[in-house]
Amino acid sequence: MSLSRNLIIKPMPILPAYSIDFVSRSPEQTRRLGMRMGALLKSGDLLCLEGDLGSGKTTFVQGLAHGWGSVDAVTSPTFVIVNQYRRAGGGLMHHLDAYRLTSIDEAIDLDLDDMLSGGILVAEWAERIESVLPADRLVIKYAWLNEEQRNLLFIPVGERYKKMLDDFKRLAFGG
Repeated sequence: MSLSRNLIIKPMPILPAYSIDFVSRSPEQTRRLGMRMGALLKSGDLLCLEGDLGSGKTTFVQGLAHGWGSVDAVTSPTFVIVNQYRRAGGGLMHHLDAYRLTSIDEAIDLDLDDMLSGGILVAEWAERIESVLPADRLVIKYAWLNEEQRNLLFIPVGERYKKMLDDFKRLAFGG
């Protein structure tokens, strides 16, 4: 008697539920995606950016801040740990780079809860401090494909971010 007739094989999804997988063909396209996402941000939002050096995280944040309405220029916070960007009508965006943090205690000392309660937190290298971040978030994973192209995988965690990603789909891709 063959066991294979009695097995039910359930197909595994290729991507996490509700996610978007996108190949950006240029830094300008990555910035435009950021602009569309930035238009949707609200105080208390957490975006966790993951990916190697040069994978497009800061380029995306440049568009994100512009779409949100920042009056400040965006630069990488690698050496200062946190940059703050202001919006003309009020509000703060905190741009954190956890790459140089050496411990979870350093992240705790930054008072991440205060950053989230008083604005938006965009954390590069967020996987390094994941244990002290809220569970609900939008994770964006970046992969370097070639000199011009980057892969961006958007993964929402929590209802707020599922809705945000649905709205983002309409803004960025139509429909």
